[in-house]
Amino acid sequence: MADALASTLDGLTLDGARHRYSKIYDRVPIESVLATAEKDAIGRTIVVGGWVKTGREAERGALLFLAVNDGSGPGNLQVVVKSETYAELGELKTTGTSVVIEGELRAPPESAKGQAIEMHATRVLMVGKCDGATYPIAKKKQTLEFLREKIHLRPRTNTIASVARVRSALAYATHTFFNQNGFLYVHTPCVTQSDCEGAGEMFQVTTLLSEAEKPEALEATVKPEEIEAKRAEVSACGGEIKSMKESGADSKEVKKAVKTLDKLKQELSQMESAARKIGGIQRAEDGSIDYSRDFFGGKSYLTVSGQLQVETYACALSNVYTFGPTFRAENSNTTRHLAEFWMIEPELAFADLNDDMQCAEDYVRFCCNYLLENCYGDLEFFAKMYDSTCIDRVKEIATTPFGRVSYTEAIDLLEKAVADGKEFVYPVSWGIDLATEHERWLAEEHFKKPVIVYNYPKDIKAFYMRLNDDNKTVAAMDVLVPKVGELIGGSQREERLDVLERRMVECDLVPEEYSWYLDLRRYGTVTHAGFGLGFERLILLCTGMENIRDVIPYPRWPNNCIS
Repeated sequence: MADALASTLDGLTLDGARHRYSKIYDRVPIESVLATAEKDAIGRTIVVGGWVKTGREAERGALLFLAVNDGSGPGNLQVVVKSETYAELGELKTTGTSVVIEGELRAPPESAKGQAIEMHATRVLMVGKCDGATYPIAKKKQTLEFLREKIHLRPRTNTIASVARVRSALAYATHTFFNQNGFLYVHTPCVTQSDCEGAGEMFQVTTLLSEAEKPEALEATVKPEEIEAKRAEVSACGGEIKSMKESGADSKEVKKAVKTLDKLKQELSQMESAARKIGGIQRAEDGSIDYSRDFFGGKSYLTVSGQLQVETYACALSNVYTFGPTFRAENSNTTRHLAEFWMIEPELAFADLNDDMQCAEDYVRFCCNYLLENCYGDLEFFAKMYDSTCIDRVKEIATTPFGRVSYTEAIDLLEKAVADGKEFVYPVSWGIDLATEHERWLAEEHFKKPVIVYNYPKDIKAFYMRLNDDNKTVAAMDVLVPKVGELIGGSQREERLDVLERRMVECDLVPEEYSWYLDLRRYGTVTHAGFGLGFERLILLCTGMENIRDVIPYPRWPNNCIS
């Protein structure tokens, strides 16, 4: 499909490149103008629209040179505007100004460098003024840290615009790969009552706090002496009924007294319940929060993974995948962690660990090939501005089979490196969870390409991973890549009911709370496997960007939730 797209772009004409849903101006994407052969473009009159990157006046204000970009690609189109075409040239030149301009495409003068075509304006159709005195995205290069504070305007920068195009391309490549290979796309929930990873680092979803802030919820609780008085009433009424029965009182009078007692008991129960409300939040008798009053009737969380839910569809529809946001309440400020990020999680029915590893490798290589064919200009930008090796790295991944090594063999390699003088911050021994420095050494220095490490110790992996015959390791795998370290984590799932229940207990989980998950093993169990890929890490790998906060539109990390 990527080849077909490339050939379509090669034969694209300016007439065919007009935005189908921009009829108001019938404008042409700037990227298609720059990609069109000069001989096919010169002399044509078209309409373009975009935002001014730079504006430079010449000939004492009679001429204006604009660099205009509309987001369709990394390149800018130079637009020449004369004062007789638009009198207020000063309104156009400010960085950030939006314009729609009709003009004729011409060859630039021989003295112009770096461009093969320019536009000479014949009409200015629209101007969205920009206050240059307060506009924070200046012509000069801004730091990425500063741009995170201007999250609503940072897409106008070259860097974030290129990231957005690469991100979109990789998302499209993801759906294309799985669609072409017979996978069904499943939407798994963002709100769940299951902790897939068992780590407990989950964001809680509750309406109790909003309810607690209502004025009526914050009213004074019942005083202890009022409760004691009500208990005395209940006791007295009960004693009176006993005396009435012993004295042979009329049954109607007894029934009337019993009704009064029931009402008093109900009032007492309500008073005791109200007394257990602390800060507007209802407590149970043992003092814990009463989640039965919450929106979902129990504790609920933002999902850390859609894996468990997507397994239910794999065990009915064979190969499936989910692609959506996931959340971790991990107090981490590293360049590799976010509180909200996107995960791609395929699940393969009737498949083992070898199938899983092959699928992961094929998927990553497909994505890299797709970028090379469809986002090469953006990759060139990243190579120029951030990481000169990124294009070579993407090409290497796209064309070279991944290495494969067992966890035990990987530890042996690391220990040998230490013996030869390599220094790691974290010690190396069998049973450790590999640190990023270990992962990157394996991928960057030893194998010099992506490598899949498999058969990890069971004690450092999740409960659902299939226990190997050695009873020490599980059929788990991680794909380690240069620049990033771990890109993918996956496993063959434990399909044996008795083993899975035992592993849950070992991991301090309550099997009854996962009865629906265990049902997949009770009713037609099947060998299956899957993996999860952090989408933002894939973007880091391909672009060479250093901080994961710069490859997601709206980054969330501790103490930061802007916009």
